[in-house]
Amino acid sequence: MHGNHVPFSAAGVREADETDPSRHVALDCAGLNFYDADRGARDLLKLYLSDDDHRHLEPHFRRLGELAGGKLDQLARIADKHPPVLNARDAIGRDEDWIDYHPAYREMEKIAFGDFQFQAMSHRGGVLGMERPLPVVAKYAFQYLFVQAEFGLMCPISVTDTSIHLIRKFGSLELKDYLLPKMLSGDIATMWKGTQFMTERAGGSDVGTIETVARCEDGVWRLTGDKWFCSHTDADVALVLARPEGAPSGTAGLALFALPRRLKNGRRNSYRIVRLKDKLGTRSMASGEIRLEGAVAYLVGEVDRGIKQMMEQVNLSRLSHGVRAAAMMRRCVNEALVCARQRVAFGQTIVEMPLLRRQLAKLMVPTEQALSMVMFAAAAMDRANAGAQEAIDLVRILTPLLKYRACRDNVPVATGSMEVRGGNGYIEEWVHARLIRDAHIGIIWEGTSNINALDIIKRAVGKSRAHLALADALRRRLAEVTSLPQRFRERLDLALTRAVAFAERVAAEPDSETSVRLAASALYHAASAVLLAWEGSRPGVDPRRALFARLVLEHRLTSRDPLMATDEAWEREAIDLVLAEGAVQATQVHALLDA
Repeated sequence: MHGNHVPFSAAGVREADETDPSRHVALDCAGLNFYDADRGARDLLKLYLSDDDHRHLEPHFRRLGELAGGKLDQLARIADKHPPVLNARDAIGRDEDWIDYHPAYREMEKIAFGDFQFQAMSHRGGVLGMERPLPVVAKYAFQYLFVQAEFGLMCPISVTDTSIHLIRKFGSLELKDYLLPKMLSGDIATMWKGTQFMTERAGGSDVGTIETVARCEDGVWRLTGDKWFCSHTDADVALVLARPEGAPSGTAGLALFALPRRLKNGRRNSYRIVRLKDKLGTRSMASGEIRLEGAVAYLVGEVDRGIKQMMEQVNLSRLSHGVRAAAMMRRCVNEALVCARQRVAFGQTIVEMPLLRRQLAKLMVPTEQALSMVMFAAAAMDRANAGAQEAIDLVRILTPLLKYRACRDNVPVATGSMEVRGGNGYIEEWVHARLIRDAHIGIIWEGTSNINALDIIKRAVGKSRAHLALADALRRRLAEVTSLPQRFRERLDLALTRAVAFAERVAAEPDSETSVRLAASALYHAASAVLLAWEGSRPGVDPRRALFARLVLEHRLTSRDPLMATDEAWEREAIDLVLAEGAVQATQVHALLDA
């Protein structure tokens, strides 16, 4: 076991041993059940899942929460220290390139693809004893718990799930029959995992510059070119964008192909893994470069609609990245709280110190914002999959909103959590360094912050008008929070109105590109504040969620003089309540919302 793993009480406090000199070092939160420790997630799952689904799935949430704080966490630490290794040739010189993974990584794969069957849970019945596919809310809740232990493997998990979606939706019957039984299998020894290869040296965010060529020879498509950044490099099947010979330039000329690693006769397909990337983070998972040398591939969907089809996978991956950011922030908050309640300085535990308490609240607010947005978006996706137009519009704007803001917030939250631990947080034996490294990939994969902000404002708002569905849905939520003080509800409504109007104005102005990030952030903060207030007013939900809504209003949606010192009594009391380990009454919360 890792040296920092020692027995904890149910509250996450180390068992006392006054003879042990190491008692002066605050431990990490490994050993906690990450489901039981997360009141917000437990409450929202009751709110967003049907009673029957919640009753059936809660034991599995709890089981994964225990794994994430225990076995998975241990395996993830080991896999991070032993990254994958590329073998270019076999003993007799054949280009049978393959990747060796540490046994810890393979063990995590068994849990993800075999035990919980992440790849299949939203596509077929039979997973975790469910007769039908799991609701999207449940799928992302499982991802949320898993990522609190291991981020890197979530890329293969997510991209296998999304590849199945594209093949089911756009593939021919023959292609579906060929690939889906393998990809949906729960047998880890025989199942096929998926991925996507888009990025090239000429085309990262600008995919219209892709140079990989597709040639149809005797009815067989063959791909030639280089792919520059290929995560899950050795997947069994990859969805690839390429330009058929004679197709126009730009994104209009791209087609989507399924590229198997091995051909139907068992031989290796004609492409090579040139090298693996030496990455800042996600070290457990292999990312590399691919050289396609006339590799056999299968056309997916219409030859002239490749980019539109691939964007469905990109958007699903963006939503998953928002979930991952919420998960990693929650792990950071767990770490900070456990440390703050153990670490002693100047004769007191540091959680008692006013400045540190404020810092903890600053970590908690974006974490709870992200969780609320995850649940809201996931519930909308379930309705969108059933054909509800308002939900389709909601998902259109919520997906880039969540990806943009939650992934950005993850970086300072990870850094702030390390700071709570102090010097030990900077040491690789602890989890913080990995959390910080992994946090940064969220602002790069599936579109940078600029790309996502432009998508939100210039396209989702300016072209699709999807913000109108968002505003309507949020105003319906506001109409239901009659138990909260009227002045507070009016402030929420005003913030939402201003954020929507600002987004519309920026979307309409041709020279306003430099304001899209500000407008996107305003929409995110207004939406999350409304959701937090609504959740905090629901029966059975911790009323403290509404306090997070006011903190968002005050610090993200209200102008302040940066040179004016403030010492708000209501805020000190609010922080005391959100950090309190016991129950809080709604009347205590309401008094602070109106203070």
